[in-house]
Amino acid sequence: MKKTLVAALAMAALISAPVFAGPPAPKKGGIETADYKWNAQEGEKIEALHKKGNVKNGQEAYEVCGACHLPSGAGRPDGTFPQLAGQHATVIIKQIADIRAGLRDNPTMYPFAVTLSDAQELADVAAYIQTLCIPTDHGKGKGDAALLKQGADLYAKECVSCHGKNGEGDSAKFYPVLAGQHYKYLLRQVTEIRDGKRRNANPDMVKIVKKYNDQQLDAVVEYMSSITMPGSMCKAGAKKK
Repeated sequence: MKKTLVAALAMAALISAPVFAGPPAPKKGGIETADYKWNAQEGEKIEALHKKGNVKNGQEAYEVCGACHLPSGAGRPDGTFPQLAGQHATVIIKQIADIRAGLRDNPTMYPFAVTLSDAQELADVAAYIQTLCIPTDHGKGKGDAALLKQGADLYAKECVSCHGKNGEGDSAKFYPVLAGQHYKYLLRQVTEIRDGKRRNANPDMVKIVKKYNDQQLDAVVEYMSSITMPGSMCKAGAKKK
């Protein structure tokens, strides 16, 4: 039954048709509300974080995700579906829990997110995703040397302290891995964070990027999409499945 649902949802998502599994996602407050706490220690997120993820069970649960993000976790270079491979389990848990709870708007992802049965299955799929190697042939930016240099300077000044020199993020602080992420996906997300449209954004990041103009935003994303993490990347030329 679950595989039948996955297939139906995947087909709908890939042809960009509106899909729902039951009622639409709830919608709670976010960065625009005075009482919003970016990483409140409550709800399904905390329950999942306290469970030990089972990688084998997570691989099976990941079939729901692989329909769009690919079995390899590579996502799609056009930025419609992000690379998940190698992402911190804590980040995956937080983002899926936020989507399920209505703190992050993602109508395409929501029907898939709600197929995870409980906090344990959420922990399992997150543990599996974290084991996947990060693709080297992801979607890159414009290849403009001057833009890349400007982006490197901005990243070193305001991003490296949280996301790390090699885009490794910080699992304990829920800062995502950036290495191997698609340029177009990063640009869309950072733009939405700057413009106040990503309701579950970290307020500290909002403060940094809200002062960037479009050209500066493009530059820093150009650089972020070029970062690699030694020891975590897939072997060059490895085929996506």
